[in-house]
Amino acid sequence: MLKQTPLYHLHLELGAKIVPFAGYQMPLQYSKGIIHEHLHCRSHAGFFDISHMGQCLILGDSAAVELERLTPGNITGLKPGEQKYTVLTNNDGGIIDDIIITRIDSGLMIIVNAACKDKDFAYLKNHLSGRCTFKELPDHALLVLQGPAAATIMRKFSAAAAALSFMQACATEIDGIPCNISRSGYTGEDGFEISVANQYAEQLACLLLAEDEVEATGLGARDTLRLEAGLCLYGHELNESITPVEAGLQWLFKKGSFGFAQDRPFGFAQGKFPGADKILYQLQNGSEKIRTGLLVESKIPVRDGCVITDSEDKAIGHVTSGSFSPSLGRPIAMALLECGSVTLGNTLYAIVRDRKIPVTVTKLPFIPHRYHR
Repeated sequence: MLKQTPLYHLHLELGAKIVPFAGYQMPLQYSKGIIHEHLHCRSHAGFFDISHMGQCLILGDSAAVELERLTPGNITGLKPGEQKYTVLTNNDGGIIDDIIITRIDSGLMIIVNAACKDKDFAYLKNHLSGRCTFKELPDHALLVLQGPAAATIMRKFSAAAAALSFMQACATEIDGIPCNISRSGYTGEDGFEISVANQYAEQLACLLLAEDEVEATGLGARDTLRLEAGLCLYGHELNESITPVEAGLQWLFKKGSFGFAQDRPFGFAQGKFPGADKILYQLQNGSEKIRTGLLVESKIPVRDGCVITDSEDKAIGHVTSGSFSPSLGRPIAMALLECGSVTLGNTLYAIVRDRKIPVTVTKLPFIPHRYHR
């Protein structure tokens, strides 16, 4: 039985095309279509319902110490109101999930991917000690406002939220509705994610949608927006056999991120997280494969799973995500390729229905990020 978010009936009223996604009935697009929604978000503001995502709390004075044993990064160094993007890793260095952590006064708030929610929650429950308390938040929705008009709109409702910088969060109210708002998102644009109790979700959604510059935006445009922004999607660029280094997330391991001696290359938290040895080896010596961007030199989209070959027809990897880019007016893709083939400007080939489609290796992101720092 597919689940519904608190905004399911509002999506129907707005004319959404509903599709199954991660166990939920979710809006793929609305009447004006994916390309319109995408471009509107890039030029004005898009409203997204991502209440299918998992939200949870790790409470107690030891919350940060406990989570730091399971993930790279200086979690204990986070101050209240600060956020961090990171990954949960397995013993082989693969990625269990990518997550957003927010430091709150009582511990940590975490957002996980919808498709990974059950396994993530089970993993955290099994690996956190009795020194902290784990709590799921099934009674909370997650609403998103993204785009260049987002800050101006938010300023009408919450001065505290509008004053945030990228990857900061606060507890505030919108029209008397208590909520937790972070300045973050998944589109490459400036914007906000709003955690709110289910009972207030539709009221808050209608407030935001009543703004002239805001339009409802579905999962289709959310995917093309994040692809243009060069952002990873779990199950595509990330999975339990891909390490953070292979996924191009080396920046998670910059010096000073771990709170120990700077003379140790990259450093690792004293309570070694799973897969640390393999990841450190790859950071020092390189990995055999790496995520990269591809510009498709054809009108034919190159979809995930397509084999990529070099000029000698040798298979060197595969496409992890591919679609038409509304902003660029051409197909684009991300791929996991052998490192030796990843030279900017290099011509490779995607195999689409036995046809060789030329693609050009390019840097990520395809569209520059416009976060408010």
